Amino acid sequence: MSKTLPPSLELVQAYAQGYFPMPDPATEEILWYRPDPRAILPLDRFHCSRSLGKIIRHQLFSVTFNSAFPEVISHCANRPETWINDEFIKSYHKLFKMGYAHSLEIWHSQKLAGGIYGVHVGGAFFAESMFSLETNASKVGLFYLTEHLKQQSFSLLEVQFLTPHLRSLGAIEIPGDLYEAWLQKAIRLPCQF
Repeated sequence: MSKTLPPSLELVQAYAQGYFPMPDPATEEILWYRPDPRAILPLDRFHCSRSLGKIIRHQLFSVTFNSAFPEVISHCANRPETWINDEFIKSYHKLFKMGYAHSLEIWHSQKLAGGIYGVHVGGAFFAESMFSLETNASKVGLFYLTEHLKQQSFSLLEVQFLTPHLRSLGAIEIPGDLYEAWLQKAIRLPCQF
């Protein structure tokens, strides 16, 4: 087992085959995951509650894309238990420079309030992690991410594992074979983030 991630293009190929990496918490050896069932957030099924809709209509937050990737991944890593170690930060910075990794930033009063980062291959976006420094910032981030992906003709937003928070926003689990079929269709789409 290795404690280093593979070269950038091999890492992208792993995503295209349905795998994502995480280090073992004890040894930091890189482990590869391909959960079955798989959690996705259908782009046409995002659940926007009345209160979230009000926040969005009143434009309490602003959104940018790819303007603070280093800050977003650092905030995502800044928690008591995280898989985002220095090796991951370095590797995903390389993917960002190559145009495969992306960030969405949520701002409030010109301060970073939340964000999401992930990897895209074709019309698939693999959400790696998100953070929130203010109430509702992560919900606002996911709303704008789904809207952006729809505008760019993406067909798949993968969120790895289903959590109560993601379920409340419309995320579901699908069988691994169905995920694989959707993934193979999605990665063939000529989408730009």
